[in-house]
Amino acid sequence: MTMLDTTAPAAPVVPTRGRLRPLGLDEVRITGGFWGERQAVNGEATLAHIESRLESEGWLPNYDLAVAGTLPDGRRGREFSDSEIYKYLEALAWEIARTDAAADAPLEQRFRRVVARIAEAQEPDGYLNTMFGRPGQAPRWSDLEWGHELYCLGHLFQAAVARHRTRPDADDGLIEVARRAAELVCREFGPERRDAICGHAEVEVGLAELGRALGEQRFIDQAALFVERHGHGSLREIEWGQEYFQDDVPVREATALRGHAVRANYLSAGATDVAVERSDADLLDALRAQWDRTVERRTYVTGGQGSHHQDEAFGEDWELPPDRAYSETCAGIGSIMFSWRLLLATGEPRHADLIERTLFNVVATSPASDGRGFYYANTLHQRVPGVPADPDGTSKRASSSLRAPWFEVSCCPPNVARTFASLAAYLATADDDGVQLHQYAPASVRTTLPDGRRVTFDVETGYPADGGIRITIAEEVEFTLTLRVPEWATDAVVRVSTGDGGAEHPAAPGVFSVRRAFRTGDVVDLVLPLTVRATVPHPMVDAVRGSIAIERGPEVLALESVDLGADVGEGVVAGNPVEAGGRVTLPVRLRSTGDVVDAPLVAYHDWARRGPSTMRVWVPVE
Repeated sequence: MTMLDTTAPAAPVVPTRGRLRPLGLDEVRITGGFWGERQAVNGEATLAHIESRLESEGWLPNYDLAVAGTLPDGRRGREFSDSEIYKYLEALAWEIARTDAAADAPLEQRFRRVVARIAEAQEPDGYLNTMFGRPGQAPRWSDLEWGHELYCLGHLFQAAVARHRTRPDADDGLIEVARRAAELVCREFGPERRDAICGHAEVEVGLAELGRALGEQRFIDQAALFVERHGHGSLREIEWGQEYFQDDVPVREATALRGHAVRANYLSAGATDVAVERSDADLLDALRAQWDRTVERRTYVTGGQGSHHQDEAFGEDWELPPDRAYSETCAGIGSIMFSWRLLLATGEPRHADLIERTLFNVVATSPASDGRGFYYANTLHQRVPGVPADPDGTSKRASSSLRAPWFEVSCCPPNVARTFASLAAYLATADDDGVQLHQYAPASVRTTLPDGRRVTFDVETGYPADGGIRITIAEEVEFTLTLRVPEWATDAVVRVSTGDGGAEHPAAPGVFSVRRAFRTGDVVDLVLPLTVRATVPHPMVDAVRGSIAIERGPEVLALESVDLGADVGEGVVAGNPVEAGGRVTLPVRLRSTGDVVDAPLVAYHDWARRGPSTMRVWVPVE
């Protein structure tokens, strides 16, 4: 792999080497469209909603109790509640950068107030946790299986990275809080100290990225130690087995992601960071093979991962029941983290394909339209209409049949918030000779290549409603523009229009590159066919054999009872899907009456936005 420019963009992941260099929020701006609307709601409603609930649930006040010396009395929330504050801070940091918030802006002031409360609670030696270590609490590091102390610190490190990459000169103290905590971790868990891991992977990815951001190799080395310690049975046995913690098989020897789906993806993301930073080709090859098998055999058509409710875990190969799909929102975000790192390392577009699928059909599905409700789990078949959640209540994690405002385990809302706030950093990359577009949204791209060439262009598109993506060059420059052609786009074309004329080229799935001396105003159009298609499941997936799913572009479609006029369990496919007037309908025969209904389908990410309903993605064929 070639060394990359070490000038770090404002992005969550910035490897020091790899096939591609990510472009950050200082180089790419989403200017509207599908994702622009979601970013706006996230910034205007979701962030304030999250902070309000962190206060009312008592999770933020836990730090005040720590400072007052009254813990454990009055502490509220689960053992990992500290992590939600750190994810919220990370989301705020990206949102401040996205909106260019001034030092006296409300977002910036909210950020500083929260950081001040956290910093005051940090112990003199760098330890930071509200659940352990004080009189009346369990000792530090005494419950590595379930305590989540290192997990929480991993999210602290990611929040500090976001702040360092967006406001490196900020004097709020968060970066030093993270540095002191990371130094403590290295002292406690270094090569000659405690030979142990956390039951929930996350510290690995946090340490690796903090090490990159601060130029601290020891943090990366500690991340590597944690990665290599997985799989040796150091954690206590539990009812779901040590694979739940990814402590059954060493990372290098695993053949697929297994166990708890969020833990598995976070560990894989951190292991990829380690492999890249250490130029460890064997480790990277092992992770690529695990990704391949997991995507082929253990991933839903939506991109969702995790088919077990009891342990929030992957099932065995081909175990993908739609009605029992757990498909946790956080697992989808973890999958994006893993896939993005592999994309940067290898340049292979299939990783961007999965990111797109997961963004549109898991991450975009979770939040309510107003940004104040969320799905924790994302089923592919809802058998009962469900009951609207109490807008002031706190739900169990997967028991809510409609989007809920908050959960007893509320990892998903701040995870969605930090993903949306930083989303522009997942759109494009660069190499020595050009820029690559991986995800499509209205955007402006302004970056400089290693040799000083300035590349500037704007993207216009109505994607995913339509498949036209127009790139207009803003400044004269010679470079290579590379566009991802999704695996489903079998008849895509690229049109290049310049002052000298134009040309049209077929573009097969994968990537298509245009190399030329561009002039201001030159246009490159990528036209993706959004033909509705019926997807047949792999014959080894027993649960949906004899059914089809309908897709259009990157979106999976769903059948809802409000459109069928009956419970979706009544329906069987009686014909081919039809698209007309911007609407997709599916001929469905009702078992009870024999009548055929041309039932409208909705994008899966929009299901249940009109109220309670039954729903299914895989529909049986008569």
